[in-house]
Amino acid sequence: MNKSDLVKKLSSKENSLNEEDVYLSVSLIIKLITDTLNNSNRIEVRNFGTFSTRHRSQRVSRNPKTGTSILVESKFYPYFRASKHLKESLNK
Repeated sequence: MNKSDLVKKLSSKENSLNEEDVYLSVSLIIKLITDTLNNSNRIEVRNFGTFSTRHRSQRVSRNPKTGTSILVESKFYPYFRASKHLKESLNK
């Protein structure tokens, strides 16, 4: 499901909200999550999961096309950990 599918599904479930309002709400939530992770903070949504960032160290990797070694710089990447409640609800 992508962002537009999510907006359509949410707006069809709630008749009092139109697609523009739902789109704005979803966009604001995604922007809030992105800005919070950019500031190296974490976000915890109860009974859903936790969003955080993790650091990946500098490493030597291989270009799969040519086979030559390349240096990949250190970087941060987003990480999501599902809550116990979410895991249990998926495995019922």
